[in-house]
Amino acid sequence: METAEDLRLKGKVAIVTGSGRGIGKAIAIGFAKEGANLVVASRTFSEVLETGKQIEMRGAEALPLKVDVSRRGDVEGMVGKALERFGRIDVLVNNAGMLGPIGPLQENDVDEWIKTVHVNLIGAFLCCRAVLPVMIRQRRGKIINLSGGGAAYPKPNFSAYACSKAAVVRLTETLAEEVKDYNIQVNAIAPGAVKTRIVEQIVEAGEKAGETALADARKVLEDGGAGFEPVTSLAVFLASEESDGLTGRLISAIWDDWRSLDNDRIRWVMEKGYYTLRRIDGYFFTPKDGDIRRR
Repeated sequence: METAEDLRLKGKVAIVTGSGRGIGKAIAIGFAKEGANLVVASRTFSEVLETGKQIEMRGAEALPLKVDVSRRGDVEGMVGKALERFGRIDVLVNNAGMLGPIGPLQENDVDEWIKTVHVNLIGAFLCCRAVLPVMIRQRRGKIINLSGGGAAYPKPNFSAYACSKAAVVRLTETLAEEVKDYNIQVNAIAPGAVKTRIVEQIVEAGEKAGETALADARKVLEDGGAGFEPVTSLAVFLASEESDGLTGRLISAIWDDWRSLDNDRIRWVMEKGYYTLRRIDGYFFTPKDGDIRRR
């Protein structure tokens, strides 16, 4: 039987945005099971209120807040209220996001395209910027950004979503380098195909989503996809001291062997180019003659 001493996030304070439903809610409850107290934020207050109740049923404290992460005032207010309530912030999970317009780029609504970038990328930036002074003072912190489909490969008909999520990964890698001397680790999660509202929106879009995306989404709705356990367990790992030293990485909850990452393997991963967005190390392409040559 697990005791309080076994809880991996005991006494930690975490902010999870977009935690009224789906992956964000699952992560918040997963953190509570491991002993963390939560600030749960969403644009729909009734949803995070329910998440907060489920957290408190597990013996943790919850502070539900209505927050639009694309609004600087909302984000700064969230961090201020978190400090008033708990006095510290140990973990930030940037999960709030939106799918945005579906279909060929030239047919996308311009305002909706820009809004998607504001929520998915600017929202993550604003939240990181707001918590960093706290984590720098503490000389410790964990930031976890949710990436998604299109971050590491083209995703036609979802240009706003794919571009914003790819940018979140580069933000992750860049920020990790900036704050590593303060013992702050910043990583991104690719959650895999999970049955969420986003998947439902793809199915509702029909042929505008494209044949492949539509078929994949329908399959997820039918069989449930990968489920919440892999992404929730990975988030707990990245929020805990078990992942100390691992930073600037994009990790797939489904496809990467992250469960084997102990201290030795983390040191090994950090010496390599694994779990990053980059060209193959040690090579360059010469357009003049088409050769791929070793540096």
